[in-house]
Amino acid sequence: MAQTKMVFQRLEKKYIITQAQKKLFLEKAGTHLKNDLFDASTICNIYFDTDQYALINRSIQKPPYKEKLRLRSYGIPNSDSTVYLEIKKKYKGTVNKRRISLTITQAQDLLQHHTLSKESTQIHRELAYFMKFYQPTPKIFIAYERNAWIGSEDKELRITFDTQLRRRYDRLSFTEGDDGKPLLNHNQALMEIKVANAYPLWLTHILSELKLYPASFSKYGTAYMSDIVKAKQLTLSNEFTCREASAFGYQQKEAYSCLQAY
Repeated sequence: MAQTKMVFQRLEKKYIITQAQKKLFLEKAGTHLKNDLFDASTICNIYFDTDQYALINRSIQKPPYKEKLRLRSYGIPNSDSTVYLEIKKKYKGTVNKRRISLTITQAQDLLQHHTLSKESTQIHRELAYFMKFYQPTPKIFIAYERNAWIGSEDKELRITFDTQLRRRYDRLSFTEGDDGKPLLNHNQALMEIKVANAYPLWLTHILSELKLYPASFSKYGTAYMSDIVKAKQLTLSNEFTCREASAFGYQQKEAYSCLQAY
């Protein structure tokens, strides 16, 4: 297996596009792009936060600096599969991602007990400090299908297309499958452009020609605002009964006080 990069620092821009725009974009990019080594995969994530959702609440306020913690798997793992525990930090548009590879058992031990071995690296220690400081717990599962491309001339250029975005708030384990409630329209895709420095000229020309503009979009943030925040607002306004709330899928007890017995 090719060695997996564990530290990333780059500029990232997101674009909400249609499937037709995706097709046009790739046609126009032509030989400027080539398939990534792992060009097609199902990505599963579990995001962690405090009981008060401090991390995502801070993130949606768009401060200069924000951070998040997630556990990532490529496909549905078994007990021997590799998963990745990541801290993702963003400062003024520059993303710094640091991660370690673990088995599911090792990840659970580190997440629950902040256990460090003699072979622990600086990234292990950063993760352990983060978890000790915030005491985060699993809050949401988000999965999607990803196609990835890299620049033919610039190996630091990476463009990904995420489709079939979905989320759930129960069964927060990779062993429970990758199903969930849709997060985007079925005809939409999330395109992410990741570069070390500036966009190449050919890329800016295509974006301009197709009238594609960056969008502020966070998978976790969008789900949180659509589900948790909205559910709390509905609870406070007493517009829905518990039964009606449950029918809408707002079954996480943090979201609905009337469902705390769930």
